[in-house]
Amino acid sequence: MSLTRFSQFGKKVVAVGRNYADHAKELGNAVPSKPLLFMKPSSCYITAGQSIEIPVGCTELHHEIELGAVIKKTCKRVPEADAMNYVGGYCLALDMTARDFQNEAKAKGHPWTMAKMFDTSLPVSDFIPLEKIQDPGNVRLWCKVNDALRQDGCTTDMIFTLPVLISYISQYFTLQEGDLILTGTPSGVGPVKSGDVITGGIPDVIEIKFNVEQRT
Repeated sequence: MSLTRFSQFGKKVVAVGRNYADHAKELGNAVPSKPLLFMKPSSCYITAGQSIEIPVGCTELHHEIELGAVIKKTCKRVPEADAMNYVGGYCLALDMTARDFQNEAKAKGHPWTMAKMFDTSLPVSDFIPLEKIQDPGNVRLWCKVNDALRQDGCTTDMIFTLPVLISYISQYFTLQEGDLILTGTPSGVGPVKSGDVITGGIPDVIEIKFNVEQRT
C-alpha cells in the first residue's frame, strides 16, 4: 500500500505528550524523564476539506501543532541507531485536545481517552516525502487561528528526538506500515471556538487549513 494513504490504512497513532519543555511548563506540568505516551485511534483522522468538530460537552478545545512521522515497515525493538530506517515520510498534524476533559481526568487520575481520542481530533496534511524534510530534528512548525499566530516552534527543542522516540516506543508496541508517531507540540497551545479557522505550516514544505464547528 502507498504511504500517501497512511490515514486510510494505518492501524494506530502513538502520540508523545510534553515533549517540549516550554509546553509542559505552560500547562503547569513537570518535564518528563522518559517519553509520555498515549494513543489516538485511526477513526479520529480528518484531511483537507473536513472540519474539526467540538465534542459534545467540551467547553475548551485546544489546538496543538505537531510533526508526525509515518512508519514504512514493521518496527519492533529497534535501536536508536537504526530507527530512522523505519520512517517512510512525514505529515503535519493537529492533536486537538479537549482541555477541560483532560484537566478533569488528570485531577481524578483517570486516562485521557475522552480528551484525545474523539472523532475529528487528528487533522493531518497530505503525506510529506522524506526528501522534503532533510532533518526532522530541525523543523519549524507554526499554527495560526484566524490569522493570529499562536504557535511558532522548532523540533530542535524536543526533549526526546525522533530516533529516541521510535526506539523507545518499539520496545513496547510493534509499529506497522502506515502507523503514525506524533512527536509533541511546542508552546502556545490555546482555545478555539466554532467558526474559527486553524492554519498551520512547515515553511517551504506544506500548509494545512481546517474549520472548527460545534458538533450538533
